[in-house]
Amino acid sequence: MSILISILITFLVIILVLYLVRMLPIAGRAKQIINIIVIIIGILYLLRALVPGLGM
Repeated sequence: MSILISILITFLVIILVLYLVRMLPIAGRAKQIINIIVIIIGILYLLRALVPGLGM
């Protein structure tokens, strides 16, 4: 159950950060780069939650 809660919280944080990045008054290219970085970090955290043996 703890893994499920961790995954849900991570997913919600990713969605919130992506929404906040969309609201920033910066150029489109910079937004794309920030979105990619946020998604990659989110995937890494989801993998950490799903595979606790990775030692991250």
